Amino acid sequence: MSKPTMDDVARRAGVSRALVSLALRGSPKVSSASRLAVAAAADELGYRPNLNARHLASKQTRTFGLLINDLHNPYFPGVVDGVKQAADANGYRLLLNSAFLDDEGERGALDTFIDFNVDGIILTGAHVEASVIERAARSVPIVVVSRPIDSDLLDTVNNDDELGATMAVEYLIELGHRHICHIDGGRGGGARQRRAGYEATMVTHGLEPFIVPSAFTESSGAIAAQQALASGREFTAIFCGNDLAALGALDVIEEHGLRVPDDVSLVGYDNTFVAALGHIALTTVDQGRERLGALAVESLIERISGGRTDAVHHVIAPELVVRSTTAPPPNAAHHT
Repeated sequence: MSKPTMDDVARRAGVSRALVSLALRGSPKVSSASRLAVAAAADELGYRPNLNARHLASKQTRTFGLLINDLHNPYFPGVVDGVKQAADANGYRLLLNSAFLDDEGERGALDTFIDFNVDGIILTGAHVEASVIERAARSVPIVVVSRPIDSDLLDTVNNDDELGATMAVEYLIELGHRHICHIDGGRGGGARQRRAGYEATMVTHGLEPFIVPSAFTESSGAIAAQQALASGREFTAIFCGNDLAALGALDVIEEHGLRVPDDVSLVGYDNTFVAALGHIALTTVDQGRERLGALAVESLIERISGGRTDAVHHVIAPELVVRSTTAPPPNAAHHT
């Protein structure tokens, strides 16, 4: 079945094609009666204006491409909320894609967004090489969220991951912990900075770092916790690279007959909705996810409408959220 055309709308409404065009663009030259007739005819026929033609005329599509690196990570919906609210407020629509933690998928998403002629691209937690993103940024403005990149071509929006890690470890030390394990985030956005904050804080206090390589997934956190418990090294607290890894670690700790926080204190990162659930009540670091998303949209609009060409790197302060998974260490640690 062929799609209805503007000529079809004109015939149904009993007006000229030119008048239909004016009415659909909201021209004040069209009377209320004619505008209502055109709207009714378009609705009856299921007619939609040819956006491609309109975009060719305006040279803008009023759309942003949004790449969500991992749909399974509850961190990202908070960022998307901020992006959506800011995009709506500025008259932009979103095209969503996900790479499912796959670099090749990220490259494909970038190509798709450019093919669809979006006005700007927002990448959340992208893993792909910075050079690939910079190459795409020569065609369309790009802002990267939750991954620090030192670039003259890209805008970035991040929380201060190193500071957030420092706050978490300082808090554990204030509680009396001296043996703190860090389950790190591997290639995850901000993981290197969180690891650096952990190491620097431990060294500053004369404590020995204990880092177990991992990733920003629940299963990776579980495996890392198993490795930590099997290592024979003493620890009374674990600082995880993100909340998902902390959930995996929590399961393993309890499976070993240990209690959180009586035997082992546990801290995550991201302050996802899962961390706030009453039966979990995870101490964690809040990134201000909605603010990160809103800043990403603002950065794109500054380039598109304001003509800014120099890269801007936004960094916002994190906040420690204390809940029920942290407490002073037990009198005697017993990790075997």
